[in-house]
Amino acid sequence: MTYLMLWLMRCSAYLPLAWVRGLGWLLGWVLYAVVSSRRRVVLINLHLCFPDWSDAQVRRAARETFDYFAKAWLDRGWLWHGDVRAIKKRLRLTGAVHELDGNAPTVIFAPHFVGLDAGWTAITQQLPRRFTTIYTDQANKVSDAWILQGRKRFGNARLFGRVEGVKPIIAALKVGEPLYLLPDMNFGPEESVFVPFYGVAACTVPSLSRFSRLSRAKVVPIISRLTKDGYEIEVLSAWQDFPTADSVADTALMNLRLQTYIDQMPTQYYWVHKRFKDRPNGETPPY
Repeated sequence: MTYLMLWLMRCSAYLPLAWVRGLGWLLGWVLYAVVSSRRRVVLINLHLCFPDWSDAQVRRAARETFDYFAKAWLDRGWLWHGDVRAIKKRLRLTGAVHELDGNAPTVIFAPHFVGLDAGWTAITQQLPRRFTTIYTDQANKVSDAWILQGRKRFGNARLFGRVEGVKPIIAALKVGEPLYLLPDMNFGPEESVFVPFYGVAACTVPSLSRFSRLSRAKVVPIISRLTKDGYEIEVLSAWQDFPTADSVADTALMNLRLQTYIDQMPTQYYWVHKRFKDRPNGETPPY
């Protein structure tokens, strides 16, 4: 089944984008209807983070979340197998792109919007620097190999396994290889801190603060937005007041700023993740 799925993904790279997006819309509705356990996670996350929304607003946002999730998943077909010129045309880099010029140590804060792989593909394809990121092995080894190959398609990119530790990442940062970092997930309480996320205590790794402090790197946010014509990858200005000596305060500030990014396109965020699974002080998980 995995080989069949990957063959279909490769074939979809040759379809018009409108067709791929249409299939994504259909797949999103099917997933919303069939995968009840994950639908429940999305609904709970939205209720917790947007308590002022009505039940109808939450359900509508949940359906849109599955829609964007499915479209972005199918887009990996053309991102990783499509024509190079078509990919570049569909990925529009905007904003403070100059922040990624030169060889200054740079940590890219890349939140878990559905277009995160489009953002990675855009910078590795269109910018001359060698970029790095951190990769978690997938249980399915066939799928794992496909994802690794896709993310290494452009720019001599380097993917660090989580088991490799911090030292090689810091070394790469210091020689001018920007780190594409996605720290806004619940990776377990080990080496994490509890800081507010939409007013709810969220188990969060303080890696953005630590990597930027240890390598004396600036932090540059990148926001990837799915559009009708592909993706808009917006490079924001480097944070001027980050990091500080307090990694917990830094991580709380990261979440606060992340909220402002999410508020601009709430249904493109990765709400399918159990963001509040680990709880402080013996609290009961909401799931």
